[in-house]
Amino acid sequence: MKQDAHMPSWGILGGAFDPPHTGHVALAQTAVQALGLERLLVIPTGQAWHKTRPLSAGQHRLAMCQLAFASVPQAVVDDRELQRSGPSYTVDTLHELCTQHPGVQWKLIIGQDQAERLHTWHRWQDILQIATVFVAVRASGAGSAGQLALNTIPLAFAHHILPMARVDVSATAIRAAVQAAAPTATDSISALVGPAVAGYIAAHHLYQGLQAGISA
Repeated sequence: MKQDAHMPSWGILGGAFDPPHTGHVALAQTAVQALGLERLLVIPTGQAWHKTRPLSAGQHRLAMCQLAFASVPQAVVDDRELQRSGPSYTVDTLHELCTQHPGVQWKLIIGQDQAERLHTWHRWQDILQIATVFVAVRASGAGSAGQLALNTIPLAFAHHILPMARVDVSATAIRAAVQAAAPTATDSISALVGPAVAGYIAAHHLYQGLQAGISA
């Protein structure tokens, strides 16, 4: 897509958000500031074709996102993938957004693990034609912003790096912590997800008695 300095710049941050945590919020804040985003759409995935475990009900993930990202003024939680039937494909979401919001410059924010698998995404080449992809790379001992496995990442966007501070938190670890600490999970995870999301998880008895699963 042709870029123009006068076009409004909007970001897209998608994910399972099961649950959303402080790392997600930090990424949102970093993206807004570093990329000059006027708006950041936070989009919980509907049917995740790439996940090996069932996700929590969409209404819970949506509600937790609304709580988690309330501190980011530019963030708007968008439920379109939860409302759509069939597998959730980013390219379909981008086409919908382009139709609804013509004249917007789209910036897709993804994590390093997602970037390494982007070549497996449905019609990933089309994604690169619609949006500029920014890969969030966390600082590590290996370097100021870590190192991407460039041989596994399409060079078309490998240079669009979004450096961010290291946040040692994952949804997998949070789900496991809830299982271990229930019914006192609110105290154990409050620092990882924020008090509002921790309270929601406790109130709705999420992640109790279930397998923690894999990946964030």
